[in-house]
Formats: sequence, C-alpha cells, structure tokens
Amino acid sequence: MVARLGIDIWKPLHAARGRTTDRIGDGVLYGLCMLAALLVIVAIGAIAYQLMNGAASSISKFGLGFVGHTAWKPEFGIFGAGVFVYGTAVTSLAALSLAVPIGISIGLYLSMVAPRRVRGVIGPLVETLAAIPSVILGFWGIVVFGPFLSSHLEPLLHGVLGFLPIFGPAQTTGAGLFNASLILTIMVVPIIASISRDLFLSVPRELTDGAVALGATRLEVVRGVVLPSAASGLAAATFLGLGRALGEAIAVTQVIGAGSAIHASLFDTGDTLASRIANQYQGAATSLQISSLFYLGLILLVIGLLANAVAQWITRRFDVHRLAAR
Repeated sequence: MVARLGIDIWKPLHAARGRTTDRIGDGVLYGLCMLAALLVIVAIGAIAYQLMNGAASSISKFGLGFVGHTAWKPEFGIFGAGVFVYGTAVTSLAALSLAVPIGISIGLYLSMVAPRRVRGVIGPLVETLAAIPSVILGFWGIVVFGPFLSSHLEPLLHGVLGFLPIFGPAQTTGAGLFNASLILTIMVVPIIASISRDLFLSVPRELTDGAVALGATRLEVVRGVVLPSAASGLAAATFLGLGRALGEAIAVTQVIGAGSAIHASLFDTGDTLASRIANQYQGAATSLQISSLFYLGLILLVIGLLANAVAQWITRRFDVHRLAAR
C-alpha cells in the first residue's frame, strides 16, 4: 500500500545518516586543522626553547648587553652581536629598498600592462628565479658580480655620490655589504613580484573599469584604485620578503666578506646574524662560543617574530581603514 502511494519510508533515515556523516566529516576536518595549528605552535615553542637553552651560558655571562656589544673575540672569550645586528639590518633594509619597487613594478607590468603572450613568458621566469639555490647565487656573486662591482659600479657610485658616507671608496674584492644586499635583492624580488601580481589581479574589475569610465588615466587608476586596494597585501609581501632577507645565510656568507667591525660604507665587509652562525658553528672552539652563536640565533628569531607581528598589525590597520572608507 505504501509502495503504491509512492511514499519512500527510508528517506528520513537516509537523511539522518547523511547529517550524521556530515557532522563526523566536519569534526574530522576541524580536528585535523586544529592539529596542524598546534604543530606550528609546538614547533615554534621547541625552536625557541632549544635556542634559549643553548644560549643560557652566554645570556648569564653577557646579559642584554650582548646585543649592542661589538667585539667578537673567541680567543679571549669576548662575544657581542652588535656588528651582526648592524649587518643584518643594513643588508635587509637595503635589499628591501630595491626589491619592493622592482617587485611591485613587475607585478603591475604582468597584471595590467604586458600582453598575454609576454605575461605567459615573463611570469614563470620570475617565479623560476626564486627556485635558484642560494649557494648558486652566492657563487655567482663571487665569480661574476664581485669583480663587476669592484671594477665598475662601486667606483662609479663613489665618484658620483661619494659625499655620502655609505658610498665610500671601492674595495678590491667586491665582497661586502653592498654585494650581499644586491644578492638578497635578487632573492627577494620574485617573492614580492609574484604576490603583487596576484594581488593586482584580484582587484575587482568593476573598480578599475569605473575609474577608466570617469576619465582616469592608467597612472591614476594604479595610484588611486589598484595600490590602495592591495595595500595590506603589499605590506604583508614586503615583510615576507624581509623574513627571507633576514634568514638567508649561505649566499650572504659567500659575498659579505665576514668583517668584524661596523663601517659606514656599504662597500666595506661585514657580517650578519645568520651568516656568522653558518660560518662558525661547525668550527666553534669553546662552549661559550657555541652558546653565543645560539644567542645570535635567538636574537634572529626574535627579530623575525617582531617583523611578522608588525606585518600583521599593518595588515589589520589597512583593512580597518579600508572598511571605514567604504
């Protein structure tokens, strides 16, 4: 009788089973995502604990003065991070000052100017640049870039801008902060360019078309619509590039010259936190030197976390202002 009337008595049961399966699936997905997030927290905590534990001897001996002290004399048991903090700051900021405008310009070209065929060729090449091993870039910086800098670019910059302390006399080897900054620029540009291109392509077409319909030029569209819409993402991309520059060790070690003093000129040798750790950890002579290298790593970790926190803050500020403008 029920079958003749066309009534499916199993339909409510199937629906209940479907809802139960969906709840189980949602719970499994939530658990996996929570586990992944917890793994990240545990990993960061484990890294921080290991660095603090390894740096305990140096922290107890030198305290916070270690950060600003500029002497590094393993034979006398005297260690300080001032030279390496300075080198890290100078090379990273110099690299960003070049990489940010270059990367954003590449992103604008690929998203708004380049023909489709050109975009299909240049885009993958820019991303391929990020896949080059850092040791290859460092080797290229020694063999090709260093001689070019010492023979041509550094003398030119010193002759034109030598009144500025940062452009002192050219060095004979080409190794120094300037070479390291340019190598870092090459490594950071693909990150900023790829993210910028995706950000500019994600700007709603209605906004750009509306600006063009009102008579705006391409420059005015970029300045008034595209860049403000992607500002928070560009800030995040910049700090992502900063994190790449801060942590690079091998390529910088090859081209920076391993100097142990602070110089005003970019053409002089120097060192960074990461390159000093990579250069001396295997050959450390004393336990205090090893502890001091751990201390350098702890300082680098703190700088990286602070940079990430600032990036998050800037992103939220841009988002709040953009929502308020709407």
